[in-house]
Amino acid sequence: MNKKWWKESVVYQVYPRSFKDSNGDGIGDLQGIISKLDYLKELGIDVIWLSPVYKSPNDDNGYDISDYQGIMDEFGTMADWDQLLEEMHNRGMKLIMDLVVNHSSDEHKWFVESRKSKDNPYRNYYIWRKGKDRKEPNNWGSNFGGSAWEYDEETDEYFLHLFSKKQPDLNWENPQLRKEVYNMMTWWLDKGIDGFRMDVVNFISKVEGLPDDEVKPGKKYASGSKYYRNGPKIHDYFQEMNREVLSKYDIMTVGEMPGVKPELAKKYTADDRNELNMVFQFQHMGLDNGKNGKWDLKPLYLPDLKENLTEWQKALENEGWNSLYFSNHDQPRSVSRFGDDGKYHKESAKMLATILHMMKGTPYVYQGEEIGMTNVHFSSIEDYKDIETINFYNEQMEAGKPIEETMKSIYEKSRDNARTPMQWDRSTNAGFTTGSPWIAVNPNYSEVNVESQIHDENSIFHYYKKLISLRKEHEIIVYGNYDLLLPEHEEVFAYSRALGDEKLLVLCNFYANEIEVELPTEGNLRSPKQLIRNYPGDATLSPKVKLKPYEAVVYKGSI
Repeated sequence: MNKKWWKESVVYQVYPRSFKDSNGDGIGDLQGIISKLDYLKELGIDVIWLSPVYKSPNDDNGYDISDYQGIMDEFGTMADWDQLLEEMHNRGMKLIMDLVVNHSSDEHKWFVESRKSKDNPYRNYYIWRKGKDRKEPNNWGSNFGGSAWEYDEETDEYFLHLFSKKQPDLNWENPQLRKEVYNMMTWWLDKGIDGFRMDVVNFISKVEGLPDDEVKPGKKYASGSKYYRNGPKIHDYFQEMNREVLSKYDIMTVGEMPGVKPELAKKYTADDRNELNMVFQFQHMGLDNGKNGKWDLKPLYLPDLKENLTEWQKALENEGWNSLYFSNHDQPRSVSRFGDDGKYHKESAKMLATILHMMKGTPYVYQGEEIGMTNVHFSSIEDYKDIETINFYNEQMEAGKPIEETMKSIYEKSRDNARTPMQWDRSTNAGFTTGSPWIAVNPNYSEVNVESQIHDENSIFHYYKKLISLRKEHEIIVYGNYDLLLPEHEEVFAYSRALGDEKLLVLCNFYANEIEVELPTEGNLRSPKQLIRNYPGDATLSPKVKLKPYEAVVYKGSI
């Protein structure tokens, strides 16, 4: 076993805008995070991943950076940030920062210079092209809707933006640009941070010539993604980044990589390739997408989820490493999406946590997940802030689609589901702010909040706390090999873990029906002892197991 601290850690993602406001302006901030570090310490968190706090015009909630070495005024000052790092390190917690270098803001000084003239020294920091027949240089669409190109009158050329038009893509072909990025990364690491989470980082290498892609029926633009995901020079860039920066520090690196598959993830994360530690992949996040993408709703089929997670577990069993998550700032709330946020709210939230935290890999907890925060149903599109959601709504309205159908998709899949303020207590605005919150609070905060759970031993919070402590007590949970049981079963997610002569058995009922299952012989344990269960009391392990609605139970024994 190649033991590393980041393999043994549990990561908590803080989305600062929505975490805790200290000064009453309705926006979460760095002092707010500092005030809640003891809460995160009590939960058992080892690493905090901080979503962007850099200077930004906030077109995409901070993922459009105008100054990589400055702090957004709304969040505080660099002195506040320095204090945050010190306070975290004093508590034995580590900090990883969000690195957004596929694109910058159009208000970054590099881009301000770049658009001034074709011979400006910064011109080649971005991807500029002449139009074709008074149209865009190619037919790619933006990931946020519309064209991926924006015309600029000053120089009569277009610039590429795979996301918002205020997020121009950086040109990684330019060695000077890469040097600037590595210098900036080194600056943060020298300040004492413990690593980076890298935003859409497998988009940084584009295919030469940026060719047209096939436009699917009913679409105005092509995806283009096969020409910029995992592009031709991507491994060269990562190995250079590792050589110039990452290898010089004892840090954790995770690359967010839409469209990555297990065999490729092995290349990105294998020890001997000197690239990254782990990747965020999205295959399991697309299993409830219809043929027209995320807004096209379809129910999750459990065997699909089991097959996908198992494929990743087995592929990275002996080389590379998995990141484990069901929730983040771009995904709907997992208990609403895959569980039951009504009658079996507590049981299903605990069950989903069990599936994830007992697997091999580094688990990520997204703020509020540990108390079972749910999706929100705002009555009007006016209440939504997310650019992707608003663009989808406008496109649907222009196409004459029914508003009820459009809002149903938004209720299920909008990124704003994850961005409503953290629910601390029953006071006004859930204790998030004394002012008017930048986005409305989920109305269920009086029932779902930290204060009501922290003193309740049977709460979702205490269940997460126990899962995290078990990971620290039992090496098998971190390093044991994984095997799926009952692969075809449509209601039960069961698997085993093995390390030396120790074995774990994980049994999870994914639905609201009570069910009896016959365990295969591979599930046999000698001297089984119950480690954790999401219902009170001990359950007896026998060849035929009865599971209550959304029941999760974990046994440890020997082979």
